Amino acid sequence: MGRRASLKGRARYWFDTTLTRGTSALVGWLALGCLVVVLPASAVLVWTDPQAPTSRTGRLAAVWRLTGETLRLGGATGPLLRVLLSVLLALVALVYVSTLVGIITTGLTERLTALRRGRSVVIEQGHSVVLGWSEQVFTVVSELVAANANQRYGAVAVLADRNKTTMEEALSGKVGNTGRTRLICRSGSPTDPARLALTQPGAASAVLVLPHDDPSADPEVVKTLLALRSALGGAEGPPVVAAVRDDRYRLAASLAAGRRGTVLESDAITARLIVQSARRPGLSLVYRDLLDFAGDEFYLTSDPALTGRSFCDTLLAYATSSVVGVLRDGRALLNPPPHTLIAVGDRLIVVTRDDDTARLSDCSGLVDESVMTPWQPVSARAERVLILGWNRRASLIVDQLGRYAVHGSVIAVVADRQEVTAEQVREAGRDFATRLTITFRTGDVTRPETLRGLDIDSYDSVVVLGPDPVAGQKPDETDNRTLVTLLVLHLLEQESGRELPVVTEMTDDRNRTLAPISPGADVIISGKLIGLLMAQISQNWHLAAVFEELFSPTGGQVRLRPAASYILPGCEASFATVVAAARQRGECAIGYRRHDRATAAPDHGVRINPDKSERRRWADQDEVIVIAHD
Repeated sequence: MGRRASLKGRARYWFDTTLTRGTSALVGWLALGCLVVVLPASAVLVWTDPQAPTSRTGRLAAVWRLTGETLRLGGATGPLLRVLLSVLLALVALVYVSTLVGIITTGLTERLTALRRGRSVVIEQGHSVVLGWSEQVFTVVSELVAANANQRYGAVAVLADRNKTTMEEALSGKVGNTGRTRLICRSGSPTDPARLALTQPGAASAVLVLPHDDPSADPEVVKTLLALRSALGGAEGPPVVAAVRDDRYRLAASLAAGRRGTVLESDAITARLIVQSARRPGLSLVYRDLLDFAGDEFYLTSDPALTGRSFCDTLLAYATSSVVGVLRDGRALLNPPPHTLIAVGDRLIVVTRDDDTARLSDCSGLVDESVMTPWQPVSARAERVLILGWNRRASLIVDQLGRYAVHGSVIAVVADRQEVTAEQVREAGRDFATRLTITFRTGDVTRPETLRGLDIDSYDSVVVLGPDPVAGQKPDETDNRTLVTLLVLHLLEQESGRELPVVTEMTDDRNRTLAPISPGADVIISGKLIGLLMAQISQNWHLAAVFEELFSPTGGQVRLRPAASYILPGCEASFATVVAAARQRGECAIGYRRHDRATAAPDHGVRINPDKSERRRWADQDEVIVIAHD
């Protein structure tokens, strides 16, 4: 048995050795293998053929002809010279054909490989270019696809330092059907002008520069913007929308983006939305409806018939659009003073279904003043906010809470000692120490005993923050601790019987469905929020001024007010009456939220821009969505 195995091993070793001798050995083995199969098979076919020659010589000649035809060796018979010449011509033809096939195959393989690598130039006009890769790319591409839904043709080109096929599969899985919009992926570093030029940015309608998932990647955004400037070669280029996390890089990014560039500060915007949602639950749902392309969103319109009229007169001038401000000399004035006159060149900022749905229609006849609630000023009250966890946005959240705080307000922070120190927490609210009390307590917010000792029921709202991702960690892994904290809070809710007003910050939108919170609760997905803003601005770069005002601490902001402050509870009234009641208070009403549908998906009771003629019976716990100044 051992000798047999040895002989087998020696034979295998001898065969492997001959294969290493080059092409001639390979051709020889191939020819021998073919002859071993073809000659016996040809002989059987000839000897079993009733019409085959009877003589041995004739049959051997027939075997040769059949073998030659099979192996393309000519197969001529006769004198030896004739046979050899036939074989020679057949070999020349075989070498030529096989070489030609090899050249064509190699060329096609190289071309297909280049295409799979995403190294070819994009030949498009008016397309959108997305530079970089992060979780925001799926939101941005989805919104761009939705924006192109009413166009005959659209294209989105994505350039990132990733494999082209991997990007295409990821986008296909998360974006789904793109309709008439073509998705084009190219591989290469967005900071390389040569690779960036593959996307033809000069012919694009807009360029979007995404921040990386790494929190320290803001310098990469600035470098990408400089590479874009180099790729454009001094030309003005299309509008550019970028986002940075740290305000220290916003100026540099703005300078690199140029005159038509817009740079969003994602951490500051996210912090403001968290604070606004903590003060009025449900606000994140309103922003979600306002910022995506699925429903009504912000547009700009103008009509000569309104020139010279006051801003308050325009609020009831459209039946299917809600006027919220004026764009004047590139500056957005959200909810300006009621007697502001509409000047020549001004454009109205409206919330409407599409860019062609803002049509004049006087709705003043739909107003019923008899059901309006008499205006009574509401004084601000002290608030108690509990923050569970700490990350790089937490200090911004404390700062924003301090700006709105009245005397006697309290912010309590509970976090691990590795995340923040007591001195850092106090420093975040030092400017508001005269009217705001900030407390800090170390503890694991995922443990029930930690939260049970906090008297959670005494707080007006609870903010749950996930930790900052560490190097090498996937961004969505930071949501794991947040989900555990929410489970503990849910347990406390069941024990106390009170539904806690919780505002949760998450990284991955897919984890929203896993969170043990009530339907319609405020979940802030920072990446998705910034992605929605970037997509909106890329389609109309004048909206950059609108969103800058909307998220400014001193600008007009979206608010949820009790419906009883506008319409007498239990009375039936048109939405035009609500708009007129808000106008008397110096506000712009743009929608409402029904209390009886607050937990019903998908809208959770939120109705943006209803028709002014829509009538309903207003409940005491309903809310009106307005643009107002605090």
